[in-house]
Amino acid sequence: MKTIFALTSVALGAAAFASTTVDEKPCGSTCGSSPRAALASNVSGKDIISTAVENGNFKTLAAALTAAELIKPLQGEGPFTVFAPTDEAFAKIPEKTLASLLEKKNRDTLTSILTYHVVSGDVRAKQVVKLDNATTLNGQRVDIRVEEGTVFVDSAKVVITDIECSNGVIHVIDTVVMPETESIVGVAAGAKAFGTLLAAAKAAGLAETLDQKGPFTVFAPTDDAFAKLPAGTVETLLKPENKDQLAAILKHHVVSGRVYADMAAKLDKAPTLNGTELPIAITKESARIGNANIVSTDIEANNGVIHVIDTVLLP
Repeated sequence: MKTIFALTSVALGAAAFASTTVDEKPCGSTCGSSPRAALASNVSGKDIISTAVENGNFKTLAAALTAAELIKPLQGEGPFTVFAPTDEAFAKIPEKTLASLLEKKNRDTLTSILTYHVVSGDVRAKQVVKLDNATTLNGQRVDIRVEEGTVFVDSAKVVITDIECSNGVIHVIDTVVMPETESIVGVAAGAKAFGTLLAAAKAAGLAETLDQKGPFTVFAPTDDAFAKLPAGTVETLLKPENKDQLAAILKHHVVSGRVYADMAAKLDKAPTLNGTELPIAITKESARIGNANIVSTDIEANNGVIHVIDTVLLP
C-alpha cells in the first residue's frame, strides 16, 4: 500500500537516465547483435512494430502482440511510448504460464499485460525521469524510480532508451511488468482488512458491480472503521429490509473512474455513485474525504483504485 498522497512528481536525475540513450552512449563494435546495436541504426520512418520486429530481439513480444490483436493498433498514428521487454525478459516467465497467456481464451489477460507496457504520447527519457509514475493504456499506473543511476519501471530495469519510431518511441526493459489482475473486490478480499465492507457490499448487491469493468474509485473503510459505528448498526444495516439504505451508504464511498491521489488532491469534492458529493481537504498534515482520514492511497485493481479510510462515510 502506498502512503498518504505522495503528490509531487520527483525529478529523479535526468542525467543518470539520459546517459543510457542510444545517441549518448552508442553501442560500438562490442555489442554484436544486441538490441542496442540493431535499434541504434533504426531508420526514421519505421513504426514501433516494424522497428521491434526487424530488430530480432523481440520475437516473443511480437507473438504476444499478434495473439492479443494489438499489432494494428500499435501501427496506428499514436504517438505511443512502449516499454518493450526483450525475449530474455519474457524467458523469465515460466514456460507453461507464457504458453497459457498466448492461448485465445486468455486474450483479455494478455491484452491487459501488454497494454500495461504502453503509455499514450511520445515520452522521452528526459521526461520520464521527471515522473514517479505513468498511466498506461491498461488504465493502471506503472511506478518509475531511479536507484543508483538505474531507471526502473515497476520491477523492470530500463536498458535502452529513446528509440525513435514514426509513431512514438521505444524504451527497452529487461523484465515483463505485470498489472494487478484482481478486481476491487478481489484486492479487498486479499487485504484481509475489509471483511465488513465486503459483507456489506454483498448484502447490498454492490459486490457484483465492483467486480465489473468500471473503472471505479473506492474510498474503503476498514473493519476498524466499521467498528466505530454505534453498537448494532452494522447488524441492522445487513438485514434484507435495509438493503436500499445500505446500498446508499456504500455508493456514497464510490466514485466513477480512476481517481488517483494526485488527481483527488486537485479537487475540492467528488461526486459519488449515490448522487452525493464528498468534500476533499488536503493539508500538509492530513488528507481527508468527508469526515474520514485517508490512511493509504492508490491501491491498484484491474477495474479501479482503492483509497483506505478510517471512518465510514454516511450520506
